[in-house]
Amino acid sequence: MDFWPEYLASSWGREFVAGGIGGTAGIISGYPLDTIRILQQQNSNTASAFNILRNVVSKDGPVALYRGMAAPLASVTFQNAMVFQIYAVLSRAFCTSVSYDDPPSLKGVALGGVGTGALQSILLSPVELVKIRLQLQNTASQSSQSEKGPVKVAKNIWRNEGLRGIYRGFGITMLRDAPAHGLYFWTYEYTREKLHPGCRKSSEESLNTMLISGGLAGVASWIFGYPLDVIKTRLQAQTPSSLKYDGIFDCLRKSVKEEGYVVLWRGLGTAVARAFVVNGAVFSAYEIALRLLFNN
Repeated sequence: MDFWPEYLASSWGREFVAGGIGGTAGIISGYPLDTIRILQQQNSNTASAFNILRNVVSKDGPVALYRGMAAPLASVTFQNAMVFQIYAVLSRAFCTSVSYDDPPSLKGVALGGVGTGALQSILLSPVELVKIRLQLQNTASQSSQSEKGPVKVAKNIWRNEGLRGIYRGFGITMLRDAPAHGLYFWTYEYTREKLHPGCRKSSEESLNTMLISGGLAGVASWIFGYPLDVIKTRLQAQTPSSLKYDGIFDCLRKSVKEEGYVVLWRGLGTAVARAFVVNGAVFSAYEIALRLLFNN
């Protein structure tokens, strides 16, 4: 009965809960744009985001834009909570010369973000695999897959492909997320300090500062890692019956040969728009929740 009061009284407990709240806000706010992004990356045609949106809604209804959301939503509270908690620990570990009463250095922030991105890939890779398979259902490349719901899809992958199948795309997920998270947290901390000098220590920035700093952090990290994300989507969209690529470099070579270098940036506009909305929501919800928890 005393677990939650004692847990929330600790710094780690507050970071964990606030991170989970932020992650949930991000998933709900940006999932339709994420579905459109996945469809743009996987399809070889050059349909615009608006045309894809219109086709999906007219064919399957608005609910199709949220297909597969249960998978990330079910895990995102834990995942995002762990991301913020691990980041808080690692950013301090990489700048031990800074007083605990002061914010970590920007170098510590960047290195802590890199370590956080690498570690969270262990959880994120299987979740994104299931999400991508669900988002691509009823498309030409996934027409034979009729499972409904993340649990059934995950069981099918495990049954047919085993542990290797569950972790298909893990390597490139880590390659994408480790440096991207370093840039992500660095951009957020740098931007909020520039917009509101002294706020990293006082935590007195406005909601607008949170939204803009979080949004720009998301945009910067997505632009940096987007080509890897395109390759990751194509690798994870494969099933045993539709294997086309033999690893990261084979996927890169074949994709560029067949569709040109533009394929590595297909859907970037949608991803950037989504990144600004989602990460503005993530950091705002995180900061507000953290302050409410610390004031209790």
